Amino acid sequence: MTDAVKQTPRDPFDLPDVSDLSIGVLGGTGEQGRGLALRWAQAGHTVVIGSRDAQRAAASAAELGHGVTGAANAECAAGTDVVVAAVPWAGHAELLSSLAEPLRGKILIDCVNPLGFDKAGAYALPVEQGSAAQQAAELLPRSRVVAAFHHISAVLLLDPAITTLDTDVLVLGDDRDATDVVSALANQIPGLRGLYAGRLRNAGQVEAFTANLISMNRRYKSHAGVRITDV
Repeated sequence: MTDAVKQTPRDPFDLPDVSDLSIGVLGGTGEQGRGLALRWAQAGHTVVIGSRDAQRAAASAAELGHGVTGAANAECAAGTDVVVAAVPWAGHAELLSSLAEPLRGKILIDCVNPLGFDKAGAYALPVEQGSAAQQAAELLPRSRVVAAFHHISAVLLLDPAITTLDTDVLVLGDDRDATDVVSALANQIPGLRGLYAGRLRNAGQVEAFTANLISMNRRYKSHAGVRITDV
């Protein structure tokens, strides 16, 4: 019996070329979705924003420019290589359930933050599966779900005066190739850096931390993000 051949560990900074990938943004008429769509389009990607109302998606896309187009959610999901869920938490499960077939085999980037708001501010909502991303994985067993892009200010993404953002993107998932693709897509936006931050089971605290950032922003009148040191 021969010894198993030892494989050289993969360099975590050696990421795939994603420049030719098209990106669909479900919830692309919302501020977060619009901001991500704009930045990826500026980086040269083909970007389609989705909405329940195809006409609304088309109108929002026309406002963004840079070649962004709009479509109904199902068409957006079916016609792009990688799809982002940037939808309100209240409609998360219903929408993803309805798109299981067009999302089959695709990377689904979930950036949804299940949050509530009251007089004391933002707070994390309990999720039966543990996180929005884990709920997505349960609803889409034939998709490759990755959690990412939770902590980026939509205000900064949409501000034409901001050419470089100063934020790390925490990327979580159970598929190494899929998380590498998402990290590389984060790196396509000037100033962003995608960093693997654990398995999908750890997505809950990342989503919940958005409530802390909102509290910081309210106190300091800022658009706080996250930077990881020593990496």
